[in-house]
Amino acid sequence: MLDLDFCRVDEILNVRKALRRELLAREGLQDLRLAVLGGSTTNEIVNLLELLLLSNGFRPVFYQSEYGRYYEEAIHDSAALIEFAPDIIYIHTSYRDVRNAPPLQCNEEGLPGYVTAELARYREIWSSLEEKLGCQIIQNNFEMPPFAPLGNMDAVSSAGESRFLMQLNAAFAQEASGNARLVLQDVCGLSARFGLDRWFDWNRYFSYKILLTSEANLELARSLNALVRAMYGKSRKVLVLDLDNTLWGGVIGDDGVEKIEIGRETPVAEAYTAFQEYCLALRNRGILLAVCSKNDDEIAKAGFAHPSSVLKLEHFSSFKANWEPKPDNILVIAKELNLGVDSFVFVDDNPAERAIVAAQVPGVAVPDIGDEVVRYVGILNRGRYFEPVSLSEEDMQRAAQYAGNSQRAALQTKFSSYGEYLDSLEMVAEIAPFEPVYMDRITQLTNKTNQFNLTTRRYTLAEMNSVANNEGFLGLYGRLVDRFGDNGLISVVLGRKEASGLHLDLWLMSCRVLKRDLELAMLDSVAERAAAMNIRTVYGYYLPTSKNAMVADFYPNLGFSPFRARPENLHEEATVWTLDLTEYRKRNQHIKIVERING
Repeated sequence: MLDLDFCRVDEILNVRKALRRELLAREGLQDLRLAVLGGSTTNEIVNLLELLLLSNGFRPVFYQSEYGRYYEEAIHDSAALIEFAPDIIYIHTSYRDVRNAPPLQCNEEGLPGYVTAELARYREIWSSLEEKLGCQIIQNNFEMPPFAPLGNMDAVSSAGESRFLMQLNAAFAQEASGNARLVLQDVCGLSARFGLDRWFDWNRYFSYKILLTSEANLELARSLNALVRAMYGKSRKVLVLDLDNTLWGGVIGDDGVEKIEIGRETPVAEAYTAFQEYCLALRNRGILLAVCSKNDDEIAKAGFAHPSSVLKLEHFSSFKANWEPKPDNILVIAKELNLGVDSFVFVDDNPAERAIVAAQVPGVAVPDIGDEVVRYVGILNRGRYFEPVSLSEEDMQRAAQYAGNSQRAALQTKFSSYGEYLDSLEMVAEIAPFEPVYMDRITQLTNKTNQFNLTTRRYTLAEMNSVANNEGFLGLYGRLVDRFGDNGLISVVLGRKEASGLHLDLWLMSCRVLKRDLELAMLDSVAERAAAMNIRTVYGYYLPTSKNAMVADFYPNLGFSPFRARPENLHEEATVWTLDLTEYRKRNQHIKIVERING
């Protein structure tokens, strides 16, 4: 099958119908309803986006506005859109859709007013959609104009279109940073990297009102696909790296530490340094790094002692340098990190190693990076494997949290009983109702957690904010700190209040805190808060997937009983469990519960 992240648009369009049929036949696709409100004709974007989403496990259904009626359908004529009930709305506009650009006589004092007027127009769109539909909105910013009548002055003059659009883009960015339901697609950056001369197609625009080239529409669709993947927790989490001729030039076992190419002395060495800097930047924003190399362990580790090496041993969450097959080592890394291989990206300069990993470890992304280090960063960036829609404190602390797990594992061997070990961790938990400051992380955890997840229901940030503000729901988060550090917000429970009791639509926890009894502390809090609301029965739901077998016995192990009366519309493989709170006794014995951690 074509690698849709890298192949040409003509290759995709030539086989689009056959490829669509093949992708639709896959099992386990997640339904997604996506509305596209366009300032230009959007059919081609939708056709390409459909294939990309299908290849990433979604079954999309689309709604498209009539040509140029993005404003009218959002504000005045929304009946069909409301009936469609989208999960996500994408507003596709361009610089040609701007209505309040400054005239040539505009002065410095007048320019901010034109920016404010155009921003107000889009605020009206966003507010109307939020009020009517309450779903996630993706809004693009604006590419620079393809023509500049004022020449270089276009970026300087208060009447310049380029300057106006730059200020409008900045206003959009500020708006998105403060609006949880608004995600910004950076078309300005995308078009600049792609090239404005290749971006617009004036023949198609004047003939069919299709503004962009097919190649540009594919880049736009790939960008949208990455955003949707990120919204639903399908971005990659781990970068697995080979060493020789991947992180440095040369073979360390033959050349020695002194002769590997890394540093600033030669162009090749500097290129490897730039790649290490890119890897470190990913790690600093929450992507885990791992090594998978055919090498002697001590010799391989010596490479990171090179004074010019940007990456150090402590930057890696797992390190496998041996002579075992790389597919086997990748599976070991996945087990160590408690993450699925579908969250991995494998980078190796050796095409034979790439081929065997791709063939034997389904789910791992294996980009064809070639063997030229100067191209590595561009290829990884083009694949958009690690696209985020938000950055939380937990993201930036993730690598340190995994390092803390190694210390906890070493400590466990020193105690005669597991209870003593848990007490020695000096655990403190904060368990409380959803708060605005944590909503990004709660949504992120909900969409990324697959193994310790009883129902694997997915929520956009907009949907999660809606239930958080709805008195008909009880949402709780759990944070955990111990003597080795802050694990961050790592558990979420969401219950729906009904006359029959509290129905737990969502219960999940990060696998890095497995067997620490946090689930008992969460249950205690659920029971306490339910009892305070005069709720006497809690209903738990387990929907089996290919990844959550580890929690198949979760509810019976907590004392829940099978519920025989099967609710309507429940998945045939799902099971329902009930817990009577009448004589409930607290279960947690090893974690101290506080109102707030660190204040």
